[in-house]
Order: sequence, then structure tokens, then C-alpha cells
Amino acid sequence: MYLSFFAAVISIVVFIIIWQLAVSFSELGKLMPGPFTVIYEFFYTLVKPIGKYSIIGHVAWSLSRVLIAYVVAAILGITLGVLMGWNRYICAVFDPIYQLIRPIPPIAWIPIAILWFGLGELSKYFLIFLAAFNTITLNAYYGAKNVDKTLIGASKMLGANEIQTLFTVVLPSSVPVIFAGLQVAVSVSWATVVGAEMVRSSEGAGWVIINGQETNNTTQILVGIMAIGIVGYILAIIMRKVEDKLCSWNKNS
Repeated sequence: MYLSFFAAVISIVVFIIIWQLAVSFSELGKLMPGPFTVIYEFFYTLVKPIGKYSIIGHVAWSLSRVLIAYVVAAILGITLGVLMGWNRYICAVFDPIYQLIRPIPPIAWIPIAILWFGLGELSKYFLIFLAAFNTITLNAYYGAKNVDKTLIGASKMLGANEIQTLFTVVLPSSVPVIFAGLQVAVSVSWATVVGAEMVRSSEGAGWVIINGQETNNTTQILVGIMAIGIVGYILAIIMRKVEDKLCSWNKNS
């Protein structure tokens, strides 16, 4: 544990040194500020507002959007994915539509989101929902599809019907794969919030970046990127800890 923490600290320090050298001794210094300027501005914006809110307020807005869309995507994605993997008839109905939608990046849906839901919050939720839904559904599908057939057969031999088999064998056996999808979906959703907040926002970490680009403020852009990176890293750690608690039986086996 201590070794991995030390390695992480070293890698960050080396990155900062390389960044500082690059802006000090190359033309890059004309295009972007050094790391210490960005770090100072980041801590300064914890109390100084950018637009309406401090960087904490903007991050809170983004997190609320991601949380709402992510929860809806998890409920629908797990349900559809497990049912598709468990029942070939359900798969035959929904899989062609899902396979058509899955390769389309969420950002490509921005014009449709605006036409369908306008410029308000619903369009942002829709884009983040799509990003999470695709990943969660795919993992839930493969988790249910690849359940050990011996377990299913044993369940039926003991008198379980289809619904009982689904809830006592298929779904529990799919949990590790489903959770892997939930982990990836958190990162994908958080990354998509930048594009989602391009749709007429005045708050959010994505808006901080977009506003910085519109005002030609490179430092603000990098502050927004730094905030998104830090929060994304924290979310990944939280999801790993939750997985360790909920799926420890799978690792032990």
C-alpha cells in the first residue's frame, strides 16, 4: 500500500517538473501557464467564484447531474442487460436496437437532445444517461449470459422456476461483471458531463472549461480540467472500495 502511494506521489511530482520545464524552456510557455500557477488558481477558486459559484459549487452541480442520470441508467441498464442475457427471446427483440445505438458517442446526440428536451436540465441528463446506460447494459448482458449453466441446471433440478432461477442464480452470479460495468460507467458519465454542459449551462465543471475557452482563459480551462480529474479519481477509488465490500466473496473464491 505504502509503495503504491509513494509511486503515485513520485509520478505526480515528475509530471509537474516536466510541465514546468516545458513551459519555462519552450514555446509552450506562450500557450499555457505553469503548474504552480494552475495549482494556486485552483485553490483560490475554492473560495473565489467563477461566474456564479466557486469551483466546489460547479463540481457539486456536475455531480448532481451525473448522480441522477447514473442512477436511472443503472436501474434500466441492469434490468435490460440481465434480461437480454438470460432470455434469448428478449435478446432477439432488444439486441438489434441496442447494437445500433451502442456505437454512437453521447456527444453525437447533442442536437437530438436539444430538439427533444430543449436547453434545460433534461437534455444534460439524457446525454449522461446514454453514456452510462450503454456500458452498464453491455456488462449486465455478458454477466447474465455467461452464468455457469451447471448452476442453472442444478437450480431447476431442485424445483426452481424461471423467475426463481433468475433471482437466485443468474442475478447473483452476474454481480461481479455488472459491478465492473458500473465502475466504468461512473468514469464515462463523469467524462460526458463536459459535453453535456455545453448545452446552455451557467454552472458545472464542464461550463468552467467552456467558459474559459470562450474568454481565452487557459488557466481557468486547466482549473476545470484539474477539478474533473481529481473528482473522477476520487469516484474511481470509492467505486473500488464499494466493490471490495460487495464482491469480496467473488475474489475470495
